[in-house]
Amino acid sequence: MRKITINQSMIHQGNLILVNHKNKVNEINYSKLIEVSHLYPNILLEHEATEMLKGLMNSIDGWSDIALVSGWRSFKEQECIYNQSIAENGLEFTQKFVALPGCSEHQTGLAIDVGIIKPNIDFLCPEFPYEGIAQVFRKKATAFGFIERYLKSKETITNIGCEPWHFRYVGLPHSLIINEKDIVLEEYIEFIREYQYPEKKYWFSINGIEGKISYIEIKEEKIIDVEEDVIYTISGDNQKGILLAEWQINE
Repeated sequence: MRKITINQSMIHQGNLILVNHKNKVNEINYSKLIEVSHLYPNILLEHEATEMLKGLMNSIDGWSDIALVSGWRSFKEQECIYNQSIAENGLEFTQKFVALPGCSEHQTGLAIDVGIIKPNIDFLCPEFPYEGIAQVFRKKATAFGFIERYLKSKETITNIGCEPWHFRYVGLPHSLIINEKDIVLEEYIEFIREYQYPEKKYWFSINGIEGKISYIEIKEEKIIDVEEDVIYTISGDNQKGILLAEWQINE
């Protein structure tokens, strides 16, 4: 067994941090933000998310048809977008499609808006239909750790309108499980919270990946055990604790 030390600061770090109207962005490691592509020098994402997005785009030869519209945003930029949208589109539209400053996933560096390349791309609501290259991107996204974040059937849970263009990096194996269960991040975190470490574990086997996930509520620093011959990932939920995933790829 490997010994891993975890502490309260880790609650606000990682690919699964929940940011919404109830949970604000806590802290961002700006040193991990990098340019996704020289084609879009102003689009920045967290390093791991960047590498996986490039892998996804390369796998479908998507650079000639899919535009990167919006990645990481500062608090000030989100504030400007929110206020401008109110002025141009009204409060009802803005509350449905634009998160409050401090409550936007774009401030984490883990969210990307994409759109079909066309002469005039709508910055707030880019066209990304459920067909053609957009659907190819959507179907392959989970294999690269991304989920379509705001689904029409889940608007009452996310408090955001359906956004076919908005994808969130949560990493493997979480993206595969979320997609298979047809749930959103809020529901996934609540689901995993039922599997409290070390007594209970959620066992999964999907797309050649198998392993277990547990939830650890952190009130003070503690040491946990992780198996030797597995990949492990730790991510806070931005609320009370962390999700520990231990998994392996079956060849």
